[in-house]
Amino acid sequence: MNDPIWLMLVKGVLVFVILILLVIFTIWYERRVVAIMQVRPGPNRNGPFGLLQSLADALKLALKEDIMPRTADKVVFIMAPMIAVMCAFTAFSVIPMGPEVSMFGVDTALQLTDFEVSVLVILACSALGVYGIVLAGWASGSTYSLLGALRAAAQVISYEIALGLAVLAVFFQSKLMSTGAIVDAQAEGLPLSIGGTEITLPGWYFIVLAPSFVIFVISMVGETNRAPFDLPEAESELVAGFATEYSSLKYASFFLAEYVNMITMSALAVTLFLGGWAAPFPDSWWPAANEGYLPLVWFFGKVLAFLFLFVWLRGTLPRLRYDQFMNLGWKVLVPVSLVWLMVLAAMNIGLDSGNELPTRIAFAGGAAIAVMALIFFWPSRKQYEEPAEPDAGLGGFPVPPMDLAVPPNPRSLKRLEPANTSKEEE
Repeated sequence: MNDPIWLMLVKGVLVFVILILLVIFTIWYERRVVAIMQVRPGPNRNGPFGLLQSLADALKLALKEDIMPRTADKVVFIMAPMIAVMCAFTAFSVIPMGPEVSMFGVDTALQLTDFEVSVLVILACSALGVYGIVLAGWASGSTYSLLGALRAAAQVISYEIALGLAVLAVFFQSKLMSTGAIVDAQAEGLPLSIGGTEITLPGWYFIVLAPSFVIFVISMVGETNRAPFDLPEAESELVAGFATEYSSLKYASFFLAEYVNMITMSALAVTLFLGGWAAPFPDSWWPAANEGYLPLVWFFGKVLAFLFLFVWLRGTLPRLRYDQFMNLGWKVLVPVSLVWLMVLAAMNIGLDSGNELPTRIAFAGGAAIAVMALIFFWPSRKQYEEPAEPDAGLGGFPVPPMDLAVPPNPRSLKRLEPANTSKEEE
């Protein structure tokens, strides 16, 4: 992109303002949707329909006292929320929000920047953003914060692999790594030749790469630390996890980064699998639907649909146990992603009309057999068997004994002597 410097600065400010406004709206949106699910009013005091509640909360946090623990590493303690926020905002810079338009008399794309490997920038920023969480837990000098940081490190390693494999399927299908080029590639249908019959599938990759789409959606929820995968900040176990010792604007910065990451991951899912800013209907229905600034409506409409998914999951599912969370990442998502990539490669070779008929049949048939074998021979959960003798733990996890007696209050053991007792009475 060869935009002048002043236009890049203007677009950068606009992206920043859009993200801030979306964060304020998303917080209100989450509270209202969860309130409707739980049959209660939700925010309805500050502003019309409670729209200013998020702004009021931000002002409240800004005016609170900023406390730093005595045992904290001051430099790292301050830098950690800054790292999380910078990585969150930087990742959105390569998201295409619309086609080329005329802005202040200059033809430019509705995107801050783009280059040949721009998708990798989002993945890199997502991976680096966890350093803010890890450093926050380490620098706080608190046990709860350190445990939250360790969980965050394990979580990003587990789900970053599955997320990368899902994105790799998009690279494999489109042969592109630029966000803008991937959106353009989905605008065209996918012609297939099966038995001499020409079939054109819709270009959006969530249809062609349905398993990758499902894996990506699950992984992005785990990547953004959202319920039911919000284990690094599980308040029922770790008070507030890595953010336990933070207050005021530093505390707000972590949640700003979390909501920006939600928006960025939703925008990335829209870009890779839902056609980006393209209208959700054929061009023949409305030829001008993908021209000018109108595609912004389709883009942000799809992003809001994904944000609703985040909120819906939070209001519906309970938090997973940590071993269940790790099993889902390592034993389900990663193996399924690897098998799906091999199946996708075989299907693309088998359906390529340039190959000989026996080659096409062999690869397409092999892919079908691999999918059926995966479905039928996937290991099922073993039935729980009652142990012959009660053990010290339940399923290998240590638990307190059932006949545990609560110790008495130490104050009740103290015998208070009368106040007039003294040596004079002796």
